[in-house]
Amino acid sequence: MKIGIIGSGNIGATLAHLFAKAGHQVEISNSSGQASLNALVKSISSNNVTAATPEGAVRFAQVVLLAIPWRKKHELPPSDLFKGKIVIDAMNPYSENFEVIDLGNSTSSEEVTKQLPSARLVKAFNTMYYEMLRTGARNSQEERLVLFVAGDDPDAKAVVSKLIDEIGFTPVDAGSLREGGRKQQPGSSIYNDPMTVEVAYKRLAELDKHDNTWPHRD
Repeated sequence: MKIGIIGSGNIGATLAHLFAKAGHQVEISNSSGQASLNALVKSISSNNVTAATPEGAVRFAQVVLLAIPWRKKHELPPSDLFKGKIVIDAMNPYSENFEVIDLGNSTSSEEVTKQLPSARLVKAFNTMYYEMLRTGARNSQEERLVLFVAGDDPDAKAVVSKLIDEIGFTPVDAGSLREGGRKQQPGSSIYNDPMTVEVAYKRLAELDKHDNTWPHRD
């Protein structure tokens, strides 16, 4: 699969390596230019990874990963380039001071959808610290850690779930982009807490039963 990554920080760089290792073709980009990515591409040591511009990465890709600071989402390429593409939102709504931005009754992915209305958006890769993502893959299904997915397009979620499985984690569907995406927001009991499938489903059930245990603004 052709995967375009916008953002070469901790999450973008880690997933570029993992996707390439799984056999996918990856184009990674950032706001500093292709030359700034030479060291990263070389360090991944794979012919499957090349540097690109953000626009080039989107045009290239079947799946686009957004891994820039959420507060800089206005710097993404024009929305028409994302039309019909599966877009993974791995961003979290932090301010420059790493405080969670109050979005009122909305969620971070819903705000991204407003900006990219023709994309097939899936919320994923935003709940796990990058070091755990880099080292936490497991061969044993029983021991695998969970990565959550949320979205309104079942086929898009299935594609993202397959990618998660291929890099050594277990995908767990958290629900719709609104409700599932809210559960994946910073402050939730499933956020930044590595867990197995059994624990994940218990946490989701608790969130469904006691929705005041995770950020819910009406």
